[in-house]
Amino acid sequence: MRETATRSHVLVIDDEPNIRDLVQAALRFHGFSVDSAETGDEGLAKVRDQRPDLIVLDVLLPDVSGFEVCRQLRDSGDEVPVIYLTARDTPSDTVTGLSLGGDDYVTKPFSVEALVARVHALLRRARRDEAGAESDRNEEGVLRVDDLELNERTWTVRRAGVPIELSPTEFRLLAYLMSNAGQVLTRAQLLENVWGWDYAGQSQIVETYVSYLRRKLDPLGPALIHTQRGVGYALRTRDSS
Repeated sequence: MRETATRSHVLVIDDEPNIRDLVQAALRFHGFSVDSAETGDEGLAKVRDQRPDLIVLDVLLPDVSGFEVCRQLRDSGDEVPVIYLTARDTPSDTVTGLSLGGDDYVTKPFSVEALVARVHALLRRARRDEAGAESDRNEEGVLRVDDLELNERTWTVRRAGVPIELSPTEFRLLAYLMSNAGQVLTRAQLLENVWGWDYAGQSQIVETYVSYLRRKLDPLGPALIHTQRGVGYALRTRDSS
């Protein structure tokens, strides 16, 4: 993984020196090329000059917000992956940031190891997209399984027409399950593709988030997420189970 990381350049935009230095040091340790900016305007200028592969972006900046930075990037046609760093973790803030084109959302205080894992995962996903990997998404970025619909552009989920509010991690997990509907996915696959972690005995987090999804989906219809004992999980309809 480190060999891949050496080819990736990350821009960290954060006005807090301690956080900025910590994130830079962690990313450099893992082999990334890293630069930083203290304000939104400085960050936008560095994006134009350096063309980074990924941006770690604080939401509360002294000049413009991180949301506005991301909006300007997307309006200009720049699809560089963006991970927000913020102390604001309300559902409305999460939806706002992701609907403006952000790719992930990390709440302060955060684990540096988890942030680095998210960076790896986003870069892997971006490389797969650039390579034209096949997907079950239609042109509008919508996934559908039975009466369940997930829109990756608007970060919305509905079942039987009823809106379902999901956290960013719940949304990523559901999107991955729906993209591979009918297939049994191992816990290791889910950890790597949703959380970006190498499998190291962390499977309990998968069980936890599957449970969260079931609590939100199952009251609206027949169970869709099925357990394959000793292996993992599959999302399938009652007719295909």
